Amino acid sequence: MKLLTYVVDRKEFIGVLNSEETWAYPISAVGMEYRSMKDLIREIGRSEWEMLDYITRRDPYEVPGAAPLRDVSVLAPIKEPGQDIICLGINYHDHAVESARFEKRAFEKQEQAIYFSKRVNRAVDPEGGIEAHRDLTKQLDYEAELAVIIGKDARNVPKGSAKDYIFGYTIMNDVSAREVQTGHKQWYFGKSLDNFTPLGPWILTVDSVEYPPKLNIQSKVNGELRQNSNTGLFINGIEDVICELSKGMTLRSGTIIATGTPAGVGMGFEPPKFLNPGDVVECIIEGIGTLRNTIVE
Repeated sequence: MKLLTYVVDRKEFIGVLNSEETWAYPISAVGMEYRSMKDLIREIGRSEWEMLDYITRRDPYEVPGAAPLRDVSVLAPIKEPGQDIICLGINYHDHAVESARFEKRAFEKQEQAIYFSKRVNRAVDPEGGIEAHRDLTKQLDYEAELAVIIGKDARNVPKGSAKDYIFGYTIMNDVSAREVQTGHKQWYFGKSLDNFTPLGPWILTVDSVEYPPKLNIQSKVNGELRQNSNTGLFINGIEDVICELSKGMTLRSGTIIATGTPAGVGMGFEPPKFLNPGDVVECIIEGIGTLRNTIVE
């Protein structure tokens, strides 16, 4: 099942895609009234899940308010995350190698997961613009990532139980200003500029795919394939990450965890292939879809 936030006829809706993924059905069609995706994630119950599953198989002409997907504007599924996004750094071996090469340091195998946070006031919509911030960076880069969305408050999650706390998955582009990132010797500022967090196009619910997910992940710039890997190659898997983090802090419902990016980012090429205004970046994950954005001045 895929849930989305969208606009049609200047009105915003929380909805679900039909089984053919050609129509958007508003959740109000089954009597659900949530103000935002965050509210739905926090409050949805079993009977409501059953109703949503049922409606996805209905003929669109039998569903009040249904709209063809081609006629709607898809927004980031969670437009305003309640907290900073938790990110994993260097979570694919091949990206660890290219990062060390770009920073001109010796490659060292990491022993612990690397965590950092990414501030986002408003996520960038699918098809939205990524601000170039040319006054701050000439090394604008992309990172296709699988984002995990926590469905209920998680604290002291035991091994083998992490899936029970996951609501679903979406795609994030961890846009980065490389010289800001490396110059500050930490990653927060260089990854947290305005319009640096495209998210979407929708949320794939956790039970819609095998667990842990082993999905092909790619990125393209102006149609050129740059990244091409699989989420089964994580150094630190989703289960371990949720269990480790929840030992020391509560992961609130709606928390977004970005799981890292594979090799093929702009800084990994010789010479580097950084982004410029007008470039179109596509982040693609099997089973979820494509997050497409354009670099703007």
